[in-house]
Amino acid sequence: MSSRTTSPRPDAEIHYASRGSSYFDVILAVFCVVLVVSNIVATKGIEFGSWDWSIGSIQVSPVITDGGAFLFPLAYILGDVISEVYGFRAARRAILTGFAMAILAAVTFYVVEQAPAAGFYANQAAYEAVLGFVPQIVLASLCGYVVGQLLNSFVLVQMKQRMAERGLWARLIGSTGVGEAADTLIFCAIAASAIGITTVGQFWNYAVIGFVYKVGVEVVVSPLTVGVIGLLKRRESSYFA
Repeated sequence: MSSRTTSPRPDAEIHYASRGSSYFDVILAVFCVVLVVSNIVATKGIEFGSWDWSIGSIQVSPVITDGGAFLFPLAYILGDVISEVYGFRAARRAILTGFAMAILAAVTFYVVEQAPAAGFYANQAAYEAVLGFVPQIVLASLCGYVVGQLLNSFVLVQMKQRMAERGLWARLIGSTGVGEAADTLIFCAIAASAIGITTVGQFWNYAVIGFVYKVGVEVVVSPLTVGVIGLLKRRESSYFA
């Protein structure tokens, strides 16, 4: 009886680029900005559609999301690029660095909020209303994104161990599906109250729409992601181990 193996073909080698290149620094910087900005704009709840009706026992409501939906999917795309080109250790470093910056931003917002406002400053209430919720959003991101992105990177790298350089599209979609499922559920559970979600129906609307949307973005832009990965691999050829 022959035993099955999950090792890649002998003629298929697995390569990762060194983090010592300037490209990695640029991607890491963009990654950190995406996380920080997404945490800020996620404090605004967004609703598309004004309908509220039923189909049998199914309640149909407007699509509920938050401001982070516009930029946050880019964080997963960048995470896929880093994982595929530079490996799991580089992805882990990017995740930890990004969230260190997010925590720094949240702490700064809190300190500024607590500092005594000048007599001529009339926007203290507005500042608190918008940025006062950011620490809760950062907590949601920390719990959701660290788990989700680490799962995303881990699954992608494990699939690459089995498939070598083949099946890139399958790695991108498969890993994102696993990571986004964990990320979205954890994030929504913590952040929902910060944007005003109060009912179970609104929560599942928020969570399911968020998951479908983020995975959908990954699928739509996957040709571009594959192209960027290919370009980086060619440009980073001198750095490959």
